[in-house]
Amino acid sequence: MHALVTINYIDIHWATALQVVLLGFIGGILSGFIGSGGAFFMTPGMMNLGVDGVIAVASNITHKFGKALVGSRKHAAAGNVDKKLAAFLLITAIFGIQIAVAINSYLFKEGGDGHGAAKSAGANLYISLVFAFILSFVALSMLRDVIKSKGHSEADSGPSMKIAEYLSRLHLPPVIHFGVADTKVSLWVLMAVGTATGYLAGTIGVGGFIGVPAMIYVFGVPTAVATGTELFLAVFMGAYGALSYAYQGFVDLRLTMLLYLGSLVGIHLGVYGVKVVNEKYIRVVTSLIILLCVFSRIIAIPVYLRQLGYLNYAAGWDYYFNIASKFFLFASGISGALVILLQVLRAYRQRRRIQKTLLVIRKPDLRQAESAQAA
Repeated sequence: MHALVTINYIDIHWATALQVVLLGFIGGILSGFIGSGGAFFMTPGMMNLGVDGVIAVASNITHKFGKALVGSRKHAAAGNVDKKLAAFLLITAIFGIQIAVAINSYLFKEGGDGHGAAKSAGANLYISLVFAFILSFVALSMLRDVIKSKGHSEADSGPSMKIAEYLSRLHLPPVIHFGVADTKVSLWVLMAVGTATGYLAGTIGVGGFIGVPAMIYVFGVPTAVATGTELFLAVFMGAYGALSYAYQGFVDLRLTMLLYLGSLVGIHLGVYGVKVVNEKYIRVVTSLIILLCVFSRIIAIPVYLRQLGYLNYAAGWDYYFNIASKFFLFASGISGALVILLQVLRAYRQRRRIQKTLLVIRKPDLRQAESAQAA
């Protein structure tokens, strides 16, 4: 275990540290806005900086604990957390995390006597393929749902409830009622979703992109409650995943602390954005950001294939693949964060205008009251 700790951490210079802080800030905004944890942006971002995939996942899931704690508290204050639902999902999520940690650890250690990037190529390729496949499916499903709802009224533009309605008709006992989410779900469905969420959180650091859509589309939970509940669940999944990876020697606390510097600021802006931005708009922004992140990760896959001996090209091309991958990743994250921040700023200005209008209206009333008292 100690050998892993000493030979696989990258050298962190000022430029690298600033990029990791930026990753955390953007990831925090996206996390509060989407309820995903933001790892779909931060994990590949660290890999582009030269961090081994398994260490990027481990350091990010450790960071996920504290960030989710902040976000879930804000959502809980707004009444958007169903703790009972989170507790049921956590039971099987732990099992899923353990599977993921075992696979990632095995693939990394199978590098054996390899050195440098080649040693971690197998784990990096596995993480990248899971990342690309799962998140492509999620993003395209969300985008398809938004396109299908185009032209409908605001009241009819919410997520499709077809899956939730179908499962409710099947009535697979035991069925459990969740008060805050105002829904009933079969225990068997809960177990499947919990395991999948834990597995993805442990494999790529992204559990929310299964947990949140599943709660919305499969359980029939309102979007705000799904987001808050997922962040509450992420507190415990992050803690368990962090301990599991730390035992294997894969957690780089330097990266975790740098991510915190940015994310604990960004998450406050993201959570505020959920309150003021239209739900359909949230889904469109989310799906487009994810697709760009997926494209970024796909660009990096040839590098790992060459390192494993499955592709044959000059090693010098790896630099250009990595630069292109980093460009699309930061382009997606920065543009998404700017869109969210602009919406937050617009909402803030509108609120200020309303407050000023109310003050102007109240002044004549106060003057009339003073005149009446004087008379």
